[in-house]
Amino acid sequence: MINGKKIAVVMPAYNAAKTLEQTVRELPEIVDIKILVDDSSKDTTAQLSKELGVMTFRHDNNYGYGRNQQTCYREALAAGADIVVMVHPDYQYTPLLVSAMAGMVESGVYDMVLASRILGGGALRGGMPMYKYIFNRCLTAFQNIFLGVKLSEYHTGYRAFSRQLLQTLPLLENSDDFVFDNQMIAQAVMFDFQIGEISCPTKYFAEASSINFKRSVEYGLGVLATTFSYVAHKMGLVHVPRFDKTGRKVNQQYYSQVVQGS
Repeated sequence: MINGKKIAVVMPAYNAAKTLEQTVRELPEIVDIKILVDDSSKDTTAQLSKELGVMTFRHDNNYGYGRNQQTCYREALAAGADIVVMVHPDYQYTPLLVSAMAGMVESGVYDMVLASRILGGGALRGGMPMYKYIFNRCLTAFQNIFLGVKLSEYHTGYRAFSRQLLQTLPLLENSDDFVFDNQMIAQAVMFDFQIGEISCPTKYFAEASSINFKRSVEYGLGVLATTFSYVAHKMGLVHVPRFDKTGRKVNQQYYSQVVQGS
């Protein structure tokens, strides 16, 4: 808790049993709520999560990374969280930055905080494949131009959010796949939320989740589509529900049919 505000860490997980305990053990003491959503893993992720004292939810099918996040945020808000930090349980990002990221949101200056692998130059040192680094830089430059903001990276999976942001963005209009992350940033820009960044080291190793070249290309195309739809909606050329401020009520819907009890 920070100044009376309840902090939740949410962990969207799939086959994370090998790295989950290390991630949970390093979460700082300020964390009031620990939530893991298991997207129907084939290993013991859900069982281990419960043993570690984490509030655990398990999807009855593998719905995808985006749908996993929807469940994460819904359950965090239901538990009374004021600030929500998403930490991948694959230990690619250090959990030690949760306090700093939550503090940036608590300050009221930022509604969303991104832990950037690019700031500080740690991406390549941490083992990021060169093709991913190049894709990252090119897509980031492209989106900075068309979204009218200046971020060092749009593609990190380590993020912190205010309760207000999560209650406002029509997240259920977003993809169930990896491009969900990018769509959230575009929505935050459209809805005039403030985005901050913090430098974050990263580690690439066998147990860390990482999409392959084919999925990376699919993700990149999704990023381009997100950007073009953002511009088209803002110019009034087409109506895109995920960028429609009047459609935010859909974010309150409850997807109880995809969750099995904690």
